[in-house]
Amino acid sequence: MDFFQHQDRARKNTKLLLVYFVMAVASMVILIYAAVMVGYQASSAKRHHSYSESQPEKPVVWWNAKVFLAVVSGTLAVIFIGSAWKTSQLAGGGGTVATLMGGTLVTQGAADPDQRKLLNVVEEMAIASGVPMPEVYVLEHEEGINAFAAGFSTSDAAIGVTRGCIRLLSREELQGVIGHEFSHILNGDMKLNIRLMGTIFGIICLASIGRILLYSRSSNSRDKNPLPILGLVLIVIGGLGVFFGRLIQAAVSRQREFLADSSAVQFTRNPGGLSGALQKIGRYSYGSKLENENAPDMCHMFFSNGLSSAMFGAMATHPPIPDRIRAIDPTWDGTFPPLKPEQVETVKHAALTELDRQRSWMANVGAGLVAAQASAERRSDAPFLEPIRTSQLRTPAPPVIQSQSIISNVGSLTDMQLRYAEQLRDQLPESLRAAARDPQSACALVYALVLNANEELRGRQLTEIGQRHAAQVAEQTRQLFAEVASVAQRARLPLVNLAIGSLRGLTAEQFQKFSATLAWLVASDGQTSLFKFVLQKIVLRHLAVKFTPAPRASVQYYTLKPLVPDCALILSALAHVGAADVVQVQNAFSVGAPFLRAPVDVPLGLLPLAECGIAELDAALNRLALAAPIIKKNLLEAAARVVAADGVIQETEAELLRAVADTLDCPLPPLLAGE
Repeated sequence: MDFFQHQDRARKNTKLLLVYFVMAVASMVILIYAAVMVGYQASSAKRHHSYSESQPEKPVVWWNAKVFLAVVSGTLAVIFIGSAWKTSQLAGGGGTVATLMGGTLVTQGAADPDQRKLLNVVEEMAIASGVPMPEVYVLEHEEGINAFAAGFSTSDAAIGVTRGCIRLLSREELQGVIGHEFSHILNGDMKLNIRLMGTIFGIICLASIGRILLYSRSSNSRDKNPLPILGLVLIVIGGLGVFFGRLIQAAVSRQREFLADSSAVQFTRNPGGLSGALQKIGRYSYGSKLENENAPDMCHMFFSNGLSSAMFGAMATHPPIPDRIRAIDPTWDGTFPPLKPEQVETVKHAALTELDRQRSWMANVGAGLVAAQASAERRSDAPFLEPIRTSQLRTPAPPVIQSQSIISNVGSLTDMQLRYAEQLRDQLPESLRAAARDPQSACALVYALVLNANEELRGRQLTEIGQRHAAQVAEQTRQLFAEVASVAQRARLPLVNLAIGSLRGLTAEQFQKFSATLAWLVASDGQTSLFKFVLQKIVLRHLAVKFTPAPRASVQYYTLKPLVPDCALILSALAHVGAADVVQVQNAFSVGAPFLRAPVDVPLGLLPLAECGIAELDAALNRLALAAPIIKKNLLEAAARVVAADGVIQETEAELLRAVADTLDCPLPPLLAGE
């Protein structure tokens, strides 16, 4: 299953979620209506016996349209208001979810060895998969082994890892867990998970209201307060909502966990890492338990089951640990190796804390029930990276990439790319790595990436940066330019993706200044540079989610016909960049155009360079970003054929293709020679 099939599957799962939601609401409405009518009949019978014992009893009537409409209206109001509130609470993306779970943001300059290990692994995965560096959170008060990925897209993704996870797992095991979470990021699972959280919260709202009423008290001890009894009824009825909520979580989540495990092994080519992490969880029943009060709402998005064992296997959000291990490691003998002494103590502490919490909860519930009754009377070693310094690249020609497998790489990565990412990150100059980890320095790094090569023009650009910011920003940009100029083209997008993680730390005012300066720099030399334009678009697109909140875009184009002019513009621009003369440009366009699979009755022709301006490209990419996955797939395949029309894809062309793919939210990992 490729990236685009995963995207379609995520959309289908969203429709499945809607079906389950309707079933849950319908069942709750029927049950609540039945409870109301039973109460109404009992009340009517009591009044009849009190005032007219000699008269015959009235026939029992179970259908009352007004009561039914009132029940439907009230139930839907509670559910939809609850879902809307929860969804709005989660609108901030992955960071909001991590904060609700008690996560602490790990800064890029973290000195803690465990946190540094975690950041290194996440950085490697981000470079290898071609996505911006996600925010990383540590759940400091969670001693179990667990992790999650949350967010609506790669622009606001966050990875949360428990303290027990980074303390108890080796680097290889942690890499397997992070690979599992990156699979959820790349396959579109995160958006579905957040929608699932909002939906389930609405369904279980009745039970929450019941718990509030259960503990209510009357100001007069002699009054018979009916609210606790009503609360108890709502808890019982709301229990059906909880049941359906957990059932929906299980139905949507279980199979995806197997797929994510498989993808993680594919990423790392090291089943022992992920298997080892699962074995450590399976060694003790409390190995992945979570103590946060929000864990039940979010249990479907965790690496492993964060709650007590499900009463029924069908309601478990994760497959059994032994089944997951055997799926990736058929040689496993079925035994869990013992943990080290210090690891045993950590897991025991988690178990005891969870047990104390459960005892406290049961005591509170028991007290509430008594009060209600009284009140109402009841990794691989092969080298994959050539040195990235320009001094070591001047003699040989840039590496070439074959075009056949480009589309299959979208939204995925291999162990080859992961090892490449590890070595690339380690070989980047320390000054560039340090700059990418600080918000202000990251601004200077992005500026350095778009400075003009002409010394005179570059001097004017640096002067303008000093006037817009401060002299030290301009000086740091000048110093970083010398370092940026010494790295290969293929290292520039990874630098941008690492910098985006830090740029999220800017204030709103700083972001406005940064975006305005970057736009000026791109246009200041008067030259139409497609790579600089898409670099700017990548940065601002991923940061816009945080700094310019707007309704999240959904698919608006399901057919290619209205988008053919936009596709023609993109293919024309790529043809002009990759070819030297008019004949070659036309040939490149003609090679790629058939792969777009455009309707025969819609004209698709090469546009002159003058019509491929920055403004036109920006508008075209914005519309294409709203296209269905299959349209994006065909466009990227056609684009790959255009840049490979001469038989090979040069490194500069490969990076340009990756940049265009990113603007379409189709992360394309580094294209390596020999693929």
